[in-house]
Amino acid sequence: MMRAFTRAVSPRLAECQLTHLERVSIDSLGAAAQHQAYEQALTDAGLTVVRLPELPDDPDAVFVEDTALILGEHAVILRPGAPSRAGETDSTATGLADHYGLRQLDRGTVDGGDVLRIGHTLYVGRSTRTDAVGLAALAEAVTPLGYTVVEAHLRDCLHLKTGATVAGYDKDGALILLYSERSVDPAQFTGIEPLAVDADEAAAANCLRVGDQLLLPAGNPRTAGRLRDRGFIVVEIDIAEFQKAEAGLTCMSLIDDRD
Repeated sequence: MMRAFTRAVSPRLAECQLTHLERVSIDSLGAAAQHQAYEQALTDAGLTVVRLPELPDDPDAVFVEDTALILGEHAVILRPGAPSRAGETDSTATGLADHYGLRQLDRGTVDGGDVLRIGHTLYVGRSTRTDAVGLAALAEAVTPLGYTVVEAHLRDCLHLKTGATVAGYDKDGALILLYSERSVDPAQFTGIEPLAVDADEAAAANCLRVGDQLLLPAGNPRTAGRLRDRGFIVVEIDIAEFQKAEAGLTCMSLIDDRD
């Protein structure tokens, strides 16, 4: 059964952590409506949405991707780099405990947004939220599960997956990496064909493959066209309020795509 784990939007979302953007007003009610539409898109794609315990006093709690990795029958509980987010991981562990065998990092920092999985390789970006100690701890945790950790390089973006995500297989059977040229050099990834987003649509680099559909942030028509030309079923999702919080589509769910 394919599942997506999500968490409700905190009414304090406007107090979220920011690294690259200036703080602007965020409409938490509008964000909640966009989040509901996001969850509906996951359901429409064939996933069962499972809500993790709510954390109304944690502004960034909706961004569940940073708190864990789902790897088959296992979940690795991470250590987000922002100190204010430390309490989120216990809630995620509680919500996943009945579904997966849990492993937990004991040192360093790793945000899930910095972890790009391609097959059994985990490319991990060194960022302001993920450090070398955390990268080593993650490698120790996942090596027994059959995964290899490779350090990845990024520039001028919050997370690795801000600048590159796996779109899935195109109509010719090529596995496609959707990426922003300003943020990521695709040559560091193996076994995948790079497809650049439009130069004026950097936000499109964070896409989310669910079932046979590819979710893409609304407002990126040229990139959407490139993807449709390659045979992808593109569903555009409005996440404008979350983008003010430096978030993308992958940030708001933990996907278990096993059927």
